[in-house]
Amino acid sequence: MDTLVIDGSSLTIDDVVQVARYARPVALAQSARIAMEKSRAVVEVLLENNVPVYGLTTGFGSKRNVFISREDARQLQWNLIRSHASGTGDPLPEDVVRAALLLRANALARGMSGVRVQLVERIVDLLNRRIYPYVPTQGSVSASGDLAPLAHLALVITGDGAGRIYGGERVAGERGEYVSRPDPGAFVPSTPENLRRLGYEPIELEAKEGLGLTNGVQVATALGMMVFHDLDNALL
Repeated sequence: MDTLVIDGSSLTIDDVVQVARYARPVALAQSARIAMEKSRAVVEVLLENNVPVYGLTTGFGSKRNVFISREDARQLQWNLIRSHASGTGDPLPEDVVRAALLLRANALARGMSGVRVQLVERIVDLLNRRIYPYVPTQGSVSASGDLAPLAHLALVITGDGAGRIYGGERVAGERGEYVSRPDPGAFVPSTPENLRRLGYEPIELEAKEGLGLTNGVQVATALGMMVFHDLDNALL
């Protein structure tokens, strides 16, 4: 299967299904890299000049008026991810999780979030290496974004041992070689050591990137796309 090149604006439902269920390879478009580098440069200027920007040089919510130094920015991202990764319940099937990863990478590829190119490359790497993060079914209604489930994905992206990745055998699903009914007991901690055994190098988040990973509705969208695709096929 040819490589899907994501640019933030041309992704289709069929593209998502091919990546989610049939492990179609993914790459980042050069145009997306340029757009992301430009927006990240703006973020760096704001940081350098201590300009008050919500979630970048300030805290979140009730702490929105609290200044956060550049030295504390990394800790802020870690705190945001760990505090929001509070979902519960059985894990979502692999195709939904892969779809959510692809959709988040594609959204960030538009170059509007101010995250580094390397962060999106790490998401793409998870997809291409068939690493399946645990994302609980309960914990978000998408009213303010899929904060909890996306935070669980972020734990794996950053190599946080509080996250989990699938360590069981893959069996043939109805539509491809993906885990449609995962065993909750088959997930192992997403420590740097476990990830590196799979050829994946975790990334440490910089300023703005905790928000960039969690501020979206990609899990709900992934579920909707999978259902729409199957319903559309059933009606043919």
